[in-house]
Amino acid sequence: MEETKVKKIHRKESLGHLIIRFIFIIIGSGMAAAAIELFLVPNRIIDGGIIGISLILSFLFSNDFPIINFGTLVVVLNLPFMYSGYKQIGKTFMISSVFAIISLAVIEEMLHHVSPFVTEPILATVFGGLLLGAGVGIVIRNGGSMDGTEILGIILTKKLPFSVGEFVMFLNVFIFGWAAFVFGIEEAMYSVMTYYIAFKTIDTVIQGLDETKAVIIVSDYYEEVSEAILDRMGRGTTKLKGKGGFTDNEKDVIYVVVTRLEVTKLKGVVADIDRDAFITIMNTQETKGAKFKSAIH
Repeated sequence: MEETKVKKIHRKESLGHLIIRFIFIIIGSGMAAAAIELFLVPNRIIDGGIIGISLILSFLFSNDFPIINFGTLVVVLNLPFMYSGYKQIGKTFMISSVFAIISLAVIEEMLHHVSPFVTEPILATVFGGLLLGAGVGIVIRNGGSMDGTEILGIILTKKLPFSVGEFVMFLNVFIFGWAAFVFGIEEAMYSVMTYYIAFKTIDTVIQGLDETKAVIIVSDYYEEVSEAILDRMGRGTTKLKGKGGFTDNEKDVIYVVVTRLEVTKLKGVVADIDRDAFITIMNTQETKGAKFKSAIH
């Protein structure tokens, strides 16, 4: 009876998480659609990847084939990559991505007749790039994608001597070069700026605003250092076993994770006990679990 109850609770929690995830995907897709329709398109600025290709093609077909609009193109062009993504990454990714792409297409169409927010290209570049990057980042953070170029890169780089990043870069060089012929050199340059701003914003959204640092400390006074970090900073530490490369002596190594703003204080705490301690500070992508708190003590 208890086992059945636990399973039911688990299903309810999973459903709740699923609903929240899809709500965030809609929000992210809506932000991306607003960036495209209200900032970028009115100023003839594009993004990279499938979104950029869709924007160029929709512009070229707008007079002769108005039915071939951005929403239709972004769905049709992404579908083959989403199918490949199902094989490469999994069912959940494919469902989330297809939902995100359809949401992008629907919301973009709803905003099609809304007046643009800005007509100044530099403002459209900056704020359109920020809004687009934030939207795409929210979608990625919730398990989806709105651009199939990286999936294509994963597939092709298994057979070609290129990394995924290099493949995406080469593809975007072609896209922005194409944009220069279609829209003009200045618009293509603005598009490159938009892509860069969006790229950096995506990283910020995915990694989070609370940047953390992983710190490794090698000290002969490891117990005193570890206790001081706990007492003065409220940070728990992990003791690892190490061995000196020259002396072959065993050493205890301290591993601790702190926020970016706590790094200076940590250095001071260690220096008060052992000025000869060896400290290595590394960037971390994300910190979860163990009741980690970003508050400064």
